[in-house]
Amino acid sequence: MSSTSSTGEQPASSTPTGLVAVAWALVGVPLVYGLYNTVKAASALFTG
Repeated sequence: MSSTSSTGEQPASSTPTGLVAVAWALVGVPLVYGLYNTVKAASALFTG
C-alpha cells in the first residue's frame, strides 16, 4: 500500500490576466450587443 494520493493532482498553473481579459471581451461584447438589440426589438413590439 502506498501512502501517497493517486488522484493525479497537478500543481496549479496561472493564466495571464491579459489573456483572461481578452477572452472575456471576445465573449462579452457580442453578448451585450445581442442583448441590447433583443431588448430594443422586444420593446418595439410592446410599445407599438
